Amino acid sequence: MARQELRGKDRILILTPLRDAAAYLDTYFRLLSELTYLHQSIDLAFLVGDSKDDTVQALRDEIKRLQAPVGLSRFHSATIIEKDFGHDLPQTVEERHSLQAQATRRKGIGRARNYLLYATLRPEHRWVYWRDVDIVENPSTVIEDLINHNRDVIVPNIFFHRTGKDGKEIEGRYDYNSWQESWRGRRLRSRLSKDTVLAEGYKEYRTHRTYLNWMAHDNHKKRAKHLHDEVALDGVGGVNILVKADVHRAGINFPCYAFENQADTEGFAAMAKRAGYGVYGLPNYIVWHVDTQEKEGNLKGKKKKGNEKEG
Repeated sequence: MARQELRGKDRILILTPLRDAAAYLDTYFRLLSELTYLHQSIDLAFLVGDSKDDTVQALRDEIKRLQAPVGLSRFHSATIIEKDFGHDLPQTVEERHSLQAQATRRKGIGRARNYLLYATLRPEHRWVYWRDVDIVENPSTVIEDLINHNRDVIVPNIFFHRTGKDGKEIEGRYDYNSWQESWRGRRLRSRLSKDTVLAEGYKEYRTHRTYLNWMAHDNHKKRAKHLHDEVALDGVGGVNILVKADVHRAGINFPCYAFENQADTEGFAAMAKRAGYGVYGLPNYIVWHVDTQEKEGNLKGKKKKGNEKEG
């Protein structure tokens, strides 16, 4: 199907869970307004939970500005859901990425995603596009580009920009939750309690999985040439996921418990594959996340051993 035919053919539901996200909303809504997919075919839905900042008011203000114009630039609808789950986990980078926080954190995020999904999914929706609030750059055609692959579940690659000490821009690999399983990973899971949630990228759990973000070409010409190359995945991260709505309607959601020793988006991928759905990634199609000051091991050219990654 040609891209022009896709620019409004199907109804899209964009879902974004939010917590203490006021600082990111200006960029988030600027990128939304630049999307080339027909805005009138897009429904927006947000879940704000356990926030201590003014996310709710800032969100209302941004939606009001977004929907002020008349005509084709307006989105079909925008919904805000407020729901606290009692999550009082730390929000600093170090604490959020600590091994001790992972199982509780991922289960909590899964609960929030499921609540948002079931509160907003409608019969007319053909696709569900999960989009994190802290994306800073993406192709304006991202929705059409992902739909064009016509996969049950598909994710782009997630990088971040950083300026090095010499003033030059450095590319960093962000999301290590999109991966292909390894025999070591399968062996490790066979030895774990079924209630254990694997936290990808920590020395305590050396899975030796193959990460999507290390499959991208460093050469930008090669990256452009292979922009839409696909690879099959066994786990996906949550920064950017396009899902056929019927996959969710079939009961495939984000486990807030250990499913095959995974939770949230990685558990979602495992559940989708168990049910026979295809899960794919695009190594050379990049969406850019805000730089959360990950360790230097995530920067281009600094390959890691085992599962070492961000702190």
